[in-house]
Amino acid sequence: MSIDHDRLFKELIQTFFKEFLQLFFPQAYKAIDFEQLTFLSEEIFTDLVVGERRKVDILAQGIMHGEEVLVIVHVETQSYYQKEFAERMFIYSSRLYEKYRCQILPIALFSYDQNKEEPNTFNWGFPFFEVLNYRFHTIELRKQNWRDFIKSTNPIAAALLSKMGYTKKEKVQVKKEFLLMLVRLELDPARMHLLAGFFDTYLILDVKENIELREELQMLDSKEGEKIMELQTQWEKDGELRGLEIGKIEGKIEGKIEGKIEEARKFISKFIQAQFGEDSRELLINVAALKELEILEELADHLFKASRLEEAKQLIDEACTKQQALD
Repeated sequence: MSIDHDRLFKELIQTFFKEFLQLFFPQAYKAIDFEQLTFLSEEIFTDLVVGERRKVDILAQGIMHGEEVLVIVHVETQSYYQKEFAERMFIYSSRLYEKYRCQILPIALFSYDQNKEEPNTFNWGFPFFEVLNYRFHTIELRKQNWRDFIKSTNPIAAALLSKMGYTKKEKVQVKKEFLLMLVRLELDPARMHLLAGFFDTYLILDVKENIELREELQMLDSKEGEKIMELQTQWEKDGELRGLEIGKIEGKIEGKIEGKIEEARKFISKFIQAQFGEDSRELLINVAALKELEILEELADHLFKASRLEEAKQLIDEACTKQQALD
């Protein structure tokens, strides 16, 4: 499924920019005057190194220690090695300095799932003389331990739990702690939806994990459990997260696919026909070729969030590839 990662991160960080600095850069948070903070429109640069057009994801202008300052936040979602990344960060900063002639705080946020060693400097010089030593802050989300943030009352911390370093076995616990953090935050509905939508994009529970989560929630203190149920009920009413629709579908799947692969295929096929009509003929043929219950469960859990035919086709193609690998 195609996800606009840049837009999601930009919306999250720009909405909670103050909290973002407070969480990761407390000294900058204390020094900056947020009353005079403004976000500038996207700055497009010509990257002389690779000849491509690049953009700074978030560019904020404010006052720090009585002087004008720019804060760059570049979100990097691509996991492959980029030799010129540090050089690009330097070019962004230098061009911004040329235009605004003020101090610049550069930040690179790495959001992909792999653990890597990312550079945070760009320099050149000679054996006898150092010409340049440019540095920028880096945040590698995958290297952050999610357990270090669950007692936080920072909304950015809650949303970014979904991109931190947890194992597959910990997914249910991470989702549970996220819901508890939302309850403590007591934000307005719009911001609550933003956090929940971001989190659910990156941490998706399958049918079994959702059952486990419900069991975990039932064991909570009654007041906490009631508040979480109130939040979920409100999301369902608003339709923002399609929680009610997904819940009903999951309920049907849970009752049908246990040990009954053929019934699971039929149910998924009915949903595809209802959602996409005559255009779904090729998709139905591919679904009929799926024989593994685990693959069908995973497909079902993701498929109901697909709103376009192209998204559904990509999900089913991926399921068929997994089936072929097992055959």
